[in-house]
Amino acid sequence: MASRDFDLFVIGGGSGGVRAARMAAARGARVGMAESGRMGGTCVNVGCIPKKLYSYGAHYAEAFAESAGYGWRIAQAPTLDWATLKAHRAREITRLNDIYEGLMTNAKVLRLQAHGRLIDAHTVEVVTDDGGAQRHTARHILIATGGRPFVPEFPGSELAVTSDDMFDLPAFPRRLLVVGGGYIGCEMASIFHGLGAQVTLVYRGEQILRGFDEEVRVFTADEMRKAGVDLRVNSDVARIEPAADGTRQVTLKNGDTLTADVVLYATGRRANVEGLGLPAVGVRQAAHGAIEVDEHFTTSVPSVYALGDVVGRLELTPVALAEAMVLVDRLFGPEPGKPARQMDYDNIPTAVFTHPPIGTVGLSEQQARERFGAIQVFRSDFKPLKHTLSGSSERTLVKLIVDAATDRVVGLHMVGQDAGEIVQGFAVALKCGATKAQFDATIGIHPTSAEEFVTLRTPAR
Repeated sequence: MASRDFDLFVIGGGSGGVRAARMAAARGARVGMAESGRMGGTCVNVGCIPKKLYSYGAHYAEAFAESAGYGWRIAQAPTLDWATLKAHRAREITRLNDIYEGLMTNAKVLRLQAHGRLIDAHTVEVVTDDGGAQRHTARHILIATGGRPFVPEFPGSELAVTSDDMFDLPAFPRRLLVVGGGYIGCEMASIFHGLGAQVTLVYRGEQILRGFDEEVRVFTADEMRKAGVDLRVNSDVARIEPAADGTRQVTLKNGDTLTADVVLYATGRRANVEGLGLPAVGVRQAAHGAIEVDEHFTTSVPSVYALGDVVGRLELTPVALAEAMVLVDRLFGPEPGKPARQMDYDNIPTAVFTHPPIGTVGLSEQQARERFGAIQVFRSDFKPLKHTLSGSSERTLVKLIVDAATDRVVGLHMVGQDAGEIVQGFAVALKCGATKAQFDATIGIHPTSAEEFVTLRTPAR
């Protein structure tokens, strides 16, 4: 075999790409990486991290209002300094960018600030911003370029923004229209409403958060409406027009009109594959450009691999990290004394940072009925202890789904404060195959919302 420049060349410096590069280098592999943007990918720059920071910021408005029930008196109405929030977020993201760069340096990965594209099964051409190009050969090539927001074409679509733009808008949008009822749209609607915007969310489907448990969807929609988000389902945009004062005039398909400072389109994401040279090399792609891979993340070209959002499976940062570890074990061997990792997509927990947030792991009620037939559903919704004095009408939902034949808990869902933190712990129990009897035998921590999961005794259905 002819000598190659690298054992592994990674295109994309997001979570999956960085993890694969670093772990491969730790196994002794010669690794190169091309990334044309800032290190960390979507999650660090325009996804998980800034979203969660802004979600924290949005909760302060609720906390100021709720504090009165606990005897606190605020002399004047608090106001948001949008410029300060943006500046502090930018500083933190830059810090994380530097950490990711440091991970590559410390691992002795050759980090190239350039766009990479495939020339053949073992060759990558990297092109810098000034047009300079060079080619590198590698035994294995990994594509981990993630995804990007997608806006469909319609009259005025160029006047809409995407989630990538929301964290650094020049001016805070006092009136925000969100189009899309997925987790990104619902999160942005909740966050900007909490920060002080008047928010309308339109979604063409019958209920927001398609793919989640139906009861969770309905409960979350009710809580968002109760908080003040104008949520309109079975609704869609016909056109957007610019107004002389800089606002957007939006006409819905039912003829209604809205005025907004910003129109956010959160109607889906597509694989970030532009300019990678995939067709010329023979890398097969699925609908909307996602790269087709087998169970080992191998593409139709045996020396080329892909993982993370670009393959269109579960578009979650921890999933990309896990996939990267599985691939590195396969290509370069597992860590000494440890078995090779295997990817398991069952019981992957996730959270949606709406207000209130959602935490979920396992099957929805509908999925469990289809898979097991006979199930038991345990659920409760209640006013949390905190809100007995806060004056807030927010409620919490907890739900367990049990396979009747085995008593195993196959789904766990929560809508309420700290749902993500709480469900993460219970995800371990589901991964271990915990039964309802074991939940019942567990002593709860009182008073907490989490204890509800181990005190549910009577099936709701």
